[in-house]
Amino acid sequence: MSTQSCKHPLGAAGHGRMTMRQSQAETRRQNVAKRSMTKEVKQLTGLIATLRDSLESIHKQRANAKLSGAEMGLLDERRNNLLLTIAALDDRLSAVQGLIDLGRPHIIRVH
Repeated sequence: MSTQSCKHPLGAAGHGRMTMRQSQAETRRQNVAKRSMTKEVKQLTGLIATLRDSLESIHKQRANAKLSGAEMGLLDERRNNLLLTIAALDDRLSAVQGLIDLGRPHIIRVH
């Protein structure tokens, strides 16, 4: 009985198949991530558009000459909060689109 029955070095048998499976799994992961990120881009775009509509509504309300100082202050606060939210969502949108454009999609988790 020979101890040299296999001509492959230890650990090398089937290595090509394992690499292929890993490559396919990575491709699958990237495709799932790209779909997820594309969906997120659409959601962010819609949300930003809705917030911009709200911002426009606030501008129209501020044009009303019958507002008290307190009401004007509340509208200004709402406007500032909307502007900050829109800026943050724009940053997120830009980051996600950048990763997609670079061909490096991955699931971005927000905590």
